[in-house]
Amino acid sequence: MHATPIALPARHRAQLTLSDVSLMRGATPVLTSVDLTVTPTSRTAIVGENGRGKSSLLHVLAGTLAPDSGTVHRVGTLGIAEQEMSADDGRTVGQAIADAIAEPVAALAALDLAGAALAEGGPGADDRYAAALETAEALDAWDAERRVLIALEALDAETDQTRLLAELSVGQRYRVRLACLLGADHDFLLLDEPTNHLDRSGLDFLTAQLRSRKGGVVFVSHDRALLADVAETIVDLDPTPDELPRVYGDGFDGYRQGRVAERERWEQAYERQQLEQARLQDSLSAAQNRLVTGWRPEKGADKHGRATRAAGLTQSVHRRQEALEAHAVTVPVPPQRFRFPELQARAGAELLTAVRVSVAERLAEPVSLALSREGRLAITGPNGAGKSTLLSLLAGSLPPDSGVVRVQPGTRVGVLPQESSLPADRRAAELFEAHLGRLEASGVLAASDNVGLSRLGLLRPREAGKRVGDLSMGQRRRLDLAVVLASRPHVLLLDEPTNHLSIALVDELTEAFGATQAAVVLSTHDRQLLRDVEHWPQLRLQGRVTGRESAPVSVAGARMTR
Repeated sequence: MHATPIALPARHRAQLTLSDVSLMRGATPVLTSVDLTVTPTSRTAIVGENGRGKSSLLHVLAGTLAPDSGTVHRVGTLGIAEQEMSADDGRTVGQAIADAIAEPVAALAALDLAGAALAEGGPGADDRYAAALETAEALDAWDAERRVLIALEALDAETDQTRLLAELSVGQRYRVRLACLLGADHDFLLLDEPTNHLDRSGLDFLTAQLRSRKGGVVFVSHDRALLADVAETIVDLDPTPDELPRVYGDGFDGYRQGRVAERERWEQAYERQQLEQARLQDSLSAAQNRLVTGWRPEKGADKHGRATRAAGLTQSVHRRQEALEAHAVTVPVPPQRFRFPELQARAGAELLTAVRVSVAERLAEPVSLALSREGRLAITGPNGAGKSTLLSLLAGSLPPDSGVVRVQPGTRVGVLPQESSLPADRRAAELFEAHLGRLEASGVLAASDNVGLSRLGLLRPREAGKRVGDLSMGQRRRLDLAVVLASRPHVLLLDEPTNHLSIALVDELTEAFGATQAAVVLSTHDRQLLRDVEHWPQLRLQGRVTGRESAPVSVAGARMTR
């Protein structure tokens, strides 16, 4: 009985290649003509909105999903970490580790056997030992378990190897799986939303590992900070004029610039075709009018002249009809642009103030702050520190156990909660219109100030016609945002505003935050958003009583006060 051959990493020879790969789901195209090459030095990210085929592309690369057309070529070893890890097979954490490093362990066992044979001096023992040593060195086998254990600690994963995977949460299981893959040292690492279940220290460790590892990395992510810190090439699966994916070099900045240029070209091509179609339609209409009313000759003209003129006008109409049909608009409608409504500044030194507010067991450390026009404030801190609680206090939806919140009369406060609470059975457009009606009826907003849903550029007409329960998470988040902006608030309170939103919309939203005259307070774990607003005043909640309030900060428009 022969031992199963150990798969050795290909190292510098490793390569993943997709050529003209397409994939269908029923009658719906998921991937169209994808060309991609991944090498041991590649740091490639896959981006796109939900349902665009990101995870499918990862599985095509891994070989767990066969494309409908095109070719896939793989050289080297690979490991894949999906968003969820199976736990119904009765395995323990220790067994998951053993499975991940089975080949390095087998290589060390083979080396021990070859060493024993060498000591006995049997025939061919020298060659067997040399081969076993070469295999162990290729796998860096002596360090495999240590690499996994280091990753478990750094990712705050379960280190008790007797624990059943089924006893762990989805996030804990993912961290175990990720640690095993980081320790296994494959030629390629394929990761699906790897930052979803990690805290700040885990994110820092993952980022460092992905940047320094000697194998290639392909990851699906909405995490803009990970894209900025790791990705060198970005595959964008979002819609394009020709329905083909786009591949951008030069990292996250190159992707951002390329995407903006792509959309501008798309909009210009669409506008040119629409203008040409409108011109041809006008020309056709004019010819048809002449055929009906303008061809009649003067009184007394002969029948031949009359017939000749009629035939010429008829031919003119036919020519223009053919020209119109030949110049039909073939460029698809470009993506919507988000249009942040004008939020007028409101006079007054302080629109909203909080004086030593706290809530037992939820916001233990008293907080004081004041917001005026164009005020900005970013609230940070670990989970459970009270960030959402503080926003609820400022919004007036939660009374403080101590302290007081004051809102200047007439000040409109808009609140974007972390989770949607919109009724699932209402259609999006009907719900939005009913909200506008209530604002107008209550005197909060004049009819002339109403903002139409289509004007915001957050939902397309076919999406606005759906029931809320049938919208995707991202579409529901867009509707939540539209409802908040409909009241044209003077103060915006935003809890994790980038959750479930596309990268393009987050960029547009961040730009709008900086330009609006309204006061903006946001709470977020989004590392890239925190980088983008690092010049704002920051309030970091500790989540524990320290015996003092946060150090006061004074800037134009927002300050924390004692």
